[in-house]
Amino acid sequence: MQVPERITTLLPRITALRQDLHAHPEILFDCHRTSAVVAQHLRAIGCDAVETGIGRTGVVGLIHGKRGAGRCIGLRADMDALPIHEATGLPYASTEAGKMHACGHDGHTAMLLGAAQYLAETRAFDGTVAVIFQPAEEGGGGGREMCADGLMERFAITEVYGMHNWPGVPTGQFAIRPGPFFAATDQFEIAVEGRGGHAAKPHHCVDTTVVAAHIVLALQSIVSRNADPTQEMVVSVTSFVTESQAFNVIPQHVTLRGTIRTLSPEMRELAEKRLPQLAEATAQAYGATARVNYMRGYPVMVNTGAETDYAVQAARAVAGDCATAPLVMGGEDFAYMLEERPGAYILVGNGDSADVHHPEYNFNDDAIPAGCSYWAELVAQRLPLAG
Repeated sequence: MQVPERITTLLPRITALRQDLHAHPEILFDCHRTSAVVAQHLRAIGCDAVETGIGRTGVVGLIHGKRGAGRCIGLRADMDALPIHEATGLPYASTEAGKMHACGHDGHTAMLLGAAQYLAETRAFDGTVAVIFQPAEEGGGGGREMCADGLMERFAITEVYGMHNWPGVPTGQFAIRPGPFFAATDQFEIAVEGRGGHAAKPHHCVDTTVVAAHIVLALQSIVSRNADPTQEMVVSVTSFVTESQAFNVIPQHVTLRGTIRTLSPEMRELAEKRLPQLAEATAQAYGATARVNYMRGYPVMVNTGAETDYAVQAARAVAGDCATAPLVMGGEDFAYMLEERPGAYILVGNGDSADVHHPEYNFNDDAIPAGCSYWAELVAQRLPLAG
């Protein structure tokens, strides 16, 4: 692995910073302590400008190269944690009950801060680097909020890049793919109403549990019989809630909730159209009604071709190779930034760890050298010094 000597000397500081962030997780937009730590660090290392409060609690630092401001590229890290009870037993485990850095955003923030210090010290590039620290990736749409706050225009960002750790990929290795990468993440709620009554007299009722069960099965036909078999789609009903806990009551109401994941606008539109059609028609066939609330979430995250190639070149310079990543049906709100500017999102290996969003997950500090070095190399390649 090619790691600049200065990054190597910074590793103890970056690691300590990462573990401090891990011990003090914050949820969604409530990243006030984290944002303050980030802003303080950026000012201390000599960033040319530090702006706070972007997208509520986001932070942006600007670092100019040796030959002035010039063209600007953005490097983004997410800062927020998850509402999970930590079960790692680490000496730096979460001090906040029910909150945990279970996705490695503490590591993402620390790696970008380490890279920012290296870039601020060396200035071995022409142009400007905007280091972007985003809140509320885990469901809050912080990327959308930062863009709505004028992130790209305000700092004249021309390209934008992101990174996420990935359990199962060897520590410090990289993986990426061009085009659609992470899925659109839509949600739905179906309120089924029938006629409640005594469980011993089903003929006097319209049994909502039977109706809802048939809706659950019918929704699977969107994938198996409506979607193009060559296109990826997931339809998952994740909650089936009735108003009764009694053994002898047929409930009047049942509520279904779930998610749909797609990787193209066409499949997303198909799902949004077919889901209410199937739910309403199935309910009607059994004498019940179904009201559907379909909620669009994060869009498909799409890596642009040229920028993916740049990311691959930087990853290979650091790690010697860059694998082709699989399609991911999870969501990522870096998608909003990639809708605004060309760019690419890369995975860095977290090794043989628990999976993200698991109470025993921990970001692997051994991935820090690769992550910091990747950011430094990407800047050197995209903003090269004039000869």
